[in-house]
Amino acid sequence: MFSLQLNRLAGRLRWSPVQKTATSAGPLGSWESSASSSPMKPSAMLSTALWRGPHAPISGQFATGPKSVISLHPPWTVASQGEKVKLICNGPHFSQPGKATWYRWYHRGEISSETLTNTHEVHDSGEYSCQTSGSLLSNPVSLLFSAATLILQAPLYVFEGDSVVLRCRAKAGVALTNVTLYKNDRLLAFLSNTSDFQIHQAHLKDNGAYHCTGFKKGCCSIISNRVNIQVQEHFQASLLWDCCNLSVELLHHPVLRANSSWPTEGEPVTLTCEIQLPPQRSDVRLQFCFFKDGQILGPGWSSSPEFQINTIWREDSGSYWCKAQTVTSRVWKQSRTSQIYVQRVVANVQMHTRPALELVFAGHELVLICSVDGVPGPVRIFWYKTSNKKPMKAKIQNSLNEEFKISMVKKRDAGEYYCEANNGRLSFRSKPVTINVKVPVAPPGLTLSPPGDRAPEGVEVTLQCKAQRGSLPIQYQFFREDVFLKEIEVTSLRTSSFSFSLTAEHSGNYYCTADNGLGAQRSRAVHLSVITPVSPPLLTLSPPGPWAVEGDLMTLHCVAQKGSPPIQYQFYHGDVTLGSSSIPSGVGASFSFSLTSEHSGNYHCTADNGFGSKHSDAVSLSVTVPVSRPVLTLRAPGAQTVVGDVVELHCEAQRGSPPILYQFYRNDVTLESNSSLSGGGSSFKLSLTEEHSGNYSCEANNGLGVRRSDAVSLRVTVPVSRPVLTLRAPRAQTVVGDVMELHCEAHRGSPPILYQFYHADVTLGSSLAPSGGGAFFNLSLTAEHSGNYSCEANNDLGSQRSEMVMLNVLVPVSRPVLTLRAPGAQTVVGDVVELHCEAQRGSPPIQYRFYRNDVTLESNSSLSGGGSSFNLSLTEEHSGNYSCEANNGLAVQRSDTVTLSITRSRSGPVATGVTGGLISVLGLAAAGLLFYYWLPRKAGRRPTSDLSRSPSNSDPQEPTYHSVPAWVELQPVYSNVNPEGEDVIYTEVRSIQKGNKNAGFLCHLLPGEGGFNSSLSASVLGFLGSYPMSPHSSLTAVSASAPESHPWG
Repeated sequence: MFSLQLNRLAGRLRWSPVQKTATSAGPLGSWESSASSSPMKPSAMLSTALWRGPHAPISGQFATGPKSVISLHPPWTVASQGEKVKLICNGPHFSQPGKATWYRWYHRGEISSETLTNTHEVHDSGEYSCQTSGSLLSNPVSLLFSAATLILQAPLYVFEGDSVVLRCRAKAGVALTNVTLYKNDRLLAFLSNTSDFQIHQAHLKDNGAYHCTGFKKGCCSIISNRVNIQVQEHFQASLLWDCCNLSVELLHHPVLRANSSWPTEGEPVTLTCEIQLPPQRSDVRLQFCFFKDGQILGPGWSSSPEFQINTIWREDSGSYWCKAQTVTSRVWKQSRTSQIYVQRVVANVQMHTRPALELVFAGHELVLICSVDGVPGPVRIFWYKTSNKKPMKAKIQNSLNEEFKISMVKKRDAGEYYCEANNGRLSFRSKPVTINVKVPVAPPGLTLSPPGDRAPEGVEVTLQCKAQRGSLPIQYQFFREDVFLKEIEVTSLRTSSFSFSLTAEHSGNYYCTADNGLGAQRSRAVHLSVITPVSPPLLTLSPPGPWAVEGDLMTLHCVAQKGSPPIQYQFYHGDVTLGSSSIPSGVGASFSFSLTSEHSGNYHCTADNGFGSKHSDAVSLSVTVPVSRPVLTLRAPGAQTVVGDVVELHCEAQRGSPPILYQFYRNDVTLESNSSLSGGGSSFKLSLTEEHSGNYSCEANNGLGVRRSDAVSLRVTVPVSRPVLTLRAPRAQTVVGDVMELHCEAHRGSPPILYQFYHADVTLGSSLAPSGGGAFFNLSLTAEHSGNYSCEANNDLGSQRSEMVMLNVLVPVSRPVLTLRAPGAQTVVGDVVELHCEAQRGSPPIQYRFYRNDVTLESNSSLSGGGSSFNLSLTEEHSGNYSCEANNGLAVQRSDTVTLSITRSRSGPVATGVTGGLISVLGLAAAGLLFYYWLPRKAGRRPTSDLSRSPSNSDPQEPTYHSVPAWVELQPVYSNVNPEGEDVIYTEVRSIQKGNKNAGFLCHLLPGEGGFNSSLSASVLGFLGSYPMSPHSSLTAVSASAPESHPWG
């Protein structure tokens, strides 16, 4: 990266980015010193840089992120409706090996398709973008498919130097004249012979808003859409940034960079001209040219963005810049000038030796090393030696190598040396180095005086060490068994001695060393034995301490601190000899054995070297036994453990020295800990809850190891809690035919749990639940299923019954029966007619509606059985078809239609005859029916008439008329009680005289019972039908839906 160097004095500079001064002006501004205006040294200058954004340059261009680019074919952004435009997506020119390239297409910000080719045809208006694998999403492109009569078409991108075509295009089938092109609402060109207008070489002056007009024959003037042309530069702007955040501005030019703006004489310098092209023109070919102080460098224009200066010198300092231009359109841009300052060489030539100067020995190799730093160009090294007698320098070596080697140093090689570096233009010399050749010492010899290898305690001994060769001074050192004793330096003689009085500790091997700085030499070892009687030995135990564990390996070590070897050692347990050993040296003796509990007691040892036996002090040893694996026992009051029981946990280790610490665990969580000072183990009591189920274990620890018992599983059973019964129906109200789910669940209790379901106290079913969740029972509802439900849960620890849940099963209404009750056989204007509507089945409340010719007359609600009635004072308009409707919210049923005909007056004479005959017949029928009723009552049977069929049970003598008005005469009643063609159950004929003076006549016709058969029923009905009826008689026929459900059985 090219660095711009700005003058700076630490703490005394100010930055002036706008106003330039005469001091050290740079491309960003200038530095001005508040203390002095004199030029500053290169070492005090500040380095700044041109920041080129987050991407490194590639081949002379600023690198951009791998962003996809979308283009069009044909190139227009506006097209006529019905046409298609091909989108072309281009991504980076690299892809991962082995992976297919995919292309993802977006329309209005959402993915519209994904292809394996880079083209995609579209025909809808909107914003389009694309993305390739390994690249970012492209910038959006707006397409317009216009239905306008006249459109102006222009390319998507316009760059400097491009040849641009603007096309004014009329809709297919439309002929336009006087087509004119405008720029910024000013006339630009008449397009009479062609619809295209060409800009041969686009420039920034061509920016503007374009549109065209035309005249449609016989109609009007047509105006096209507007197109904004924005000519873009080939070279995009970059950010200029300095290292101190002093200035930020936009550059529309190339950037010249150098690998160093402060090169040193003789160094190579590379100049790079960096340009950033827009992604749409990433394939444009460029050429570059470099300049210094207005002069072209090298051959001129070149396709390479780099220019190499192989060797730079002081005279190459100056201002540099570069130009970049397109090969085809010759659009060019020039960079800012950048200063390059070539520094003088500050050479550093030094002489070194290998080995170091103080380690140059005769007969060894010596290497002279000339290190050269800061000398530019190829360098030649010259080596020189200055003699004490001949101060003139003499060249001894001319080589490109930095080392000069003397294979074997001799004493005559001592002297002063230096080296010189020359690059053909300059010469640099190192400081001289003096070399002294040294002679290493020979291996010394050690002698004892008086001589011999044995001496008694108290005698004075002299050690003498002498080296036959070696440069002075020489350093002598004396050692016994590698322990330093004495150090003596000699500067004249090559001999040194050392004297001392013997004690028992002085026995051992002695040697000496000699060193003159060229390497230490060691003498041979000389042994000296000092004879000493043994001292009382010391007995130690390993491992140490008065406590040991059974099974450990115990080592007894006995050593006499004084005494000449060999020494005989013996070991004792109490007064029992364990073993003995003769040791030729003074390191003592050892005896090892594996401990048992019997090895507790006192131990001692003896030492003897022939000058008398000595005893050690007694050492006490106590052998402890580690605990064995404990056994955990759970003691419960019963076979099953139930919540509330008290369980005793007992942990005991059969072996182990007390005290023993016992710890109890549940699922590895500590519950309790107790210490047992003697045998018998330890116990711990637990009052059980449901959470106490789990794995229990215990640990025993007497400080010699921790042992854990096997795990013991404890399952705490929980009696069931009171269950909860839930009824789940498919709707808010339960209706006959629904499937009801009964769910019973006890929230507490150990599984398995047996659930039983009850309707009142009748068992419906049972289910065993092996785990939680309760049990289910499904019931298909009938009317009989209304009532109280409950459930019971039992897990062999006691049963619990849930609370009662009330269920009311609703019954949809059946088809109602409409009865018209009139005061006479004929209905006459002015009569009051009672309309009675009743559904035999259905849950109340029931809403009844009355209709005449499908027009609503009245509606009533019945909160209980019995139906509903409606009175009507007749007029001639009341003739028609009547019906009624029953609705209880679960179903709506409509009765059969009953026709009512209204006359102006009644016929009197005929009525009187009919009444007389009818009374006679009814008298006979009543006598027979009374006899029929009397027989079953006498036999203890139920009466044949089931009063429950009546909506109202208030009058057992009148089962079908529960709300008849208190008329003077009860007239005939016409009823549609057999709407579905069912079997006739009975017929009742009743006649009541005015004032109740005449007895009523009642006739029941019963199918196939008590001697009454269908033929009798038919005869009676036939008779009644042929007999003239009195205005005071009533006829009713009632049907039942099924013979088996008949109340008479």
